[in-house]
Amino acid sequence: MARLIAFYLPQYHPIPENDEWWGKGFTEWTNVAKAKPLFRGHYQPHVPADLGFYDLRVAETRAAQAEMAREYGIEAFCYYHYWFAGKQILERPFNEVLKSGEPDFPFCLCWANQTWTGIWHGSPDRVLVEQTYPGEDDHRAHFNELLPAFQDKRHVLVDGKPLFLIYRPNEIPDVRRVMDFWRSMAVKSGLKGLHLVAVVHGNHPWDPKQHGFDASVRQILPPLRNGYVSLRQPFKKLLHIYEKRSGKPTIYRYGDVLSNMLPDECGEQNYPCLLPNWDNTPRSGGNGLVLEGACPELFKIQVRKALEIMKGVPDEHKLIFIKAWNEWAEGNHLEPDLKFGRGYLEAIRDEVPR
Repeated sequence: MARLIAFYLPQYHPIPENDEWWGKGFTEWTNVAKAKPLFRGHYQPHVPADLGFYDLRVAETRAAQAEMAREYGIEAFCYYHYWFAGKQILERPFNEVLKSGEPDFPFCLCWANQTWTGIWHGSPDRVLVEQTYPGEDDHRAHFNELLPAFQDKRHVLVDGKPLFLIYRPNEIPDVRRVMDFWRSMAVKSGLKGLHLVAVVHGNHPWDPKQHGFDASVRQILPPLRNGYVSLRQPFKKLLHIYEKRSGKPTIYRYGDVLSNMLPDECGEQNYPCLLPNWDNTPRSGGNGLVLEGACPELFKIQVRKALEIMKGVPDEHKLIFIKAWNEWAEGNHLEPDLKFGRGYLEAIRDEVPR
């Protein structure tokens, strides 16, 4: 049976840093609500349906999300976790989940270890929070901060080991040594170890074992100016590509690029990542990327393909990630909206055996 894990964005409550950078009360909903169509037929704004414009400080909201995910076959949420040399940001929702014991729904964490800049707002040189790696003391402090989550009974396990993801593995100096250090700390803390997974962007060769990881998960998007790796195979039937000076986003038909969004090879060391939809113009306007025409019926094809290529993998390692549960300002969400309702969730329920 496949193990579906959805990435989960915690940026739906005000924090002092966002108040300072973007204005009082800013959350991810700020960009979502002000989005406008940028071309004929452009589906914007995406308006949430069942759960509304929620605040993740509200326990009932978190419970409703978990219940909905469970109902449609999602095994766990993978919460984005932010650690900047001891400083944490957007940690409140997960900390409350951890401390309260609610919702009783499996989870894991993904360290989103990248510098925050103003790139999506037209200010790529503006550094908001710099991601640094001061050394072993910081790695030790970071592990100790993570340990209560690793020890929680709800934490996702693979071969009895807590699952932990790192978003930018290549940016960590001497990453293999750091992963070995964390594994040894895990064992000393009474755990069986850690199941470490690197998030890899693009379809280029990358051996997780050489870098100290157990596996990788591939996130593949069409070529984009802002740092995504192009695929070896060119995308066909390109709808539009505009130069930056035109003020228009890069646009691909979702149906045309669908077959290229899963890795060439998947298995116990290379997990697929499903992409139900994508439109980050609410954040980045003309610098954005739109997968035009995304819909639940086409997403079903991607789900079906992922299940087929993971068919021979033992159930324990049959991990399939989904980007994402609630990245609304990237137009990238399973949560219901007014256009498709629960269509994306129903696509999963219809295709994934339970």
